[in-house]
Amino acid sequence: MKPARTPAAFTAPAHWSQLPWGDFYRAALEQQLTPWLGKMYGFHLLKIGNLSAEVSTEACAISHQVNIAPQGETLQVKADPLHLPFAEKSVDACLLAHTLPWCPDPHRLLREVDRVLIDDGWMILSSFSPLSLLGAGKMVPFLRRKMPYNSRMFTMMRQLDWLTLLNFEVMHHGNFQVLPWHRQGGRLLSTHLPALGCMQLIVARKRTIPLTLNPMKARKAKAQLRPAVGATRQYRKP
Repeated sequence: MKPARTPAAFTAPAHWSQLPWGDFYRAALEQQLTPWLGKMYGFHLLKIGNLSAEVSTEACAISHQVNIAPQGETLQVKADPLHLPFAEKSVDACLLAHTLPWCPDPHRLLREVDRVLIDDGWMILSSFSPLSLLGAGKMVPFLRRKMPYNSRMFTMMRQLDWLTLLNFEVMHHGNFQVLPWHRQGGRLLSTHLPALGCMQLIVARKRTIPLTLNPMKARKAKAQLRPAVGATRQYRKP
């Protein structure tokens, strides 16, 4: 398995329109996100990356939404996602719409998101699937240097393994948009063969195990039943 960290430099797209059928991808992603955005509450939603900034999150009840990327137009904060300028446990939800595919160190990015998320905070990841028609394009030599084939495509199982190591509970994961060039991804194929979808979505929540034990439970665990005195002994008169 190739290491997640790489010295190669990546130039992420600034807009969905820079990707072939990019508007179809964004519309399909927004449709998949709608039922989950309504379940998120809190004070701060962090949208990491230029593609995340263009995803509509009006269905989310979190009013304060911050777009962050190294450079771009519709941003509130310009910073490196690998060094998020936010305090620990200060963000309620993070959206990384196709941010990992153009990140040189996805492990570090996920750790940064884990650092700024509050307990039970939400993380949303979307990316391209290597096991799809779009992923097959990486095998064509003249397409490898073009978007989106020049991005890194991680399998679903690999991303789920990363989240498990960070103690995230995966609430939902799946593929969609089987046909990249179709606005609806091919309804028939998307309904019966969703595993072949070229796009992946993971919705997870940060879980924290308390390090301070409940004193009542600890006291109860230490309590032991005392054996009855002389219950198994024979008494003889002298």
